[in-house]
Amino acid sequence: MARCRVAVAVAAGLLVILSNSVSSWAQDASPSEPPPLKIFILAGQSNMQGHARVTTFDAMRLNPQAAPILAKIRQDDGSPTVCSRVWISSIGSSAEEKTGKLTAGFGAEARGPKIGPEFTFGIYAQELFEGPILIIKTAWGGKSLHTDFRPPGAPPYEFNEQQLENLRKQDKDIAAMREEKKAATGVYYRQMIEHIDEVLSDLKRLYPHYDPDQGHELAGFVWFQGWNDMVDRGTYPNRDQPGGYKEYSELLAQFIRDVRADLDAPDLPFVIGVMGVGGPTDQYAGDQQRYKAVHQNFRDAMAAPAKLAEFKENVAVVLTEEFWDMQVVSLRRREAKIKPQVNEIRAAIKEGTTRKAEGEEAIEELYRETFTKQELEILRESTSNFDFHYMGSAGIISQIGKAFAETVAALNNVQ
Repeated sequence: MARCRVAVAVAAGLLVILSNSVSSWAQDASPSEPPPLKIFILAGQSNMQGHARVTTFDAMRLNPQAAPILAKIRQDDGSPTVCSRVWISSIGSSAEEKTGKLTAGFGAEARGPKIGPEFTFGIYAQELFEGPILIIKTAWGGKSLHTDFRPPGAPPYEFNEQQLENLRKQDKDIAAMREEKKAATGVYYRQMIEHIDEVLSDLKRLYPHYDPDQGHELAGFVWFQGWNDMVDRGTYPNRDQPGGYKEYSELLAQFIRDVRADLDAPDLPFVIGVMGVGGPTDQYAGDQQRYKAVHQNFRDAMAAPAKLAEFKENVAVVLTEEFWDMQVVSLRRREAKIKPQVNEIRAAIKEGTTRKAEGEEAIEELYRETFTKQELEILRESTSNFDFHYMGSAGIISQIGKAFAETVAALNNVQ
């Protein structure tokens, strides 16, 4: 027992000596500088807004690619993760600016809560970067690069001969149409820059702990847009031909230059989220085949600026087609085979020759015979919107946000 007391006393003495030594060292050492506030800008149209409802979270466990992300986006009680050091300012996805600590619900507001790429972008950026993070998100649905986001350094929009001929056939006032186009040109580009400038002018409003001595750094810009340009046959009359979207490539390259100039950030890391709705085009089947050339031409045009010598070190692409849910595609193809029978039953219900309850049970029996319980959950619970909104799938959108964060980190030489 005595030996124990001596040992404790010796240990206590050593602890006092070590404690005094550490205290003395701490007084002599200069504290490390806190990292600046990292600021990331996410911009685009409806897919940057995000249409994946939180109700699709559960089905992510059945998607091998998305399952590992599920633990990151939900807390132990099942509620969405709230980032500890990521804040956000979002406009365009809701009627008013939404701000606060990043969590689910910053996607498109209608029929929410929803997530966009910002959710997992922030979650993974928090792991990849040190210090506090602020996301500035500016996204409006249904906007084009050729008009709405047209950069100021690009030449004015000019109607091509085919468009002019169509306007004449419709007896349109061409002069008035030109004025209308001029008024719409660049409106959302300017709104985007104005909001970014407004946020940067008062960072403490968004990030309450901001210290001007700590400073801030524009660390990345992510562009996720394209649907309205891809489907615009008028602006891109040769879109099904090689080079048919050349103008989009030129506009996007100018967009990058102008954003950097307007934000006084000449080397701002820039990520292009290449439109991938439908998945890899080499896997298109059936009715998809007729869109194959157009979709691939547009994807090539979106990716083209990253190959320019001037952008070699600081522009990269993310091929979002890689995250398309091919399980759902396969299940839908099988579902198509029973659709004629389903439609017959529904017609009988409508005509009154089959009672509704009996008809619905017959339909359910068809599905039970065709799919396993797990397959039915994937088919019915993993999607919440149209294909052009990436099926409204958290499994898809969460992977896209993660890839955006990892690509921005790589451009910042963060491993």
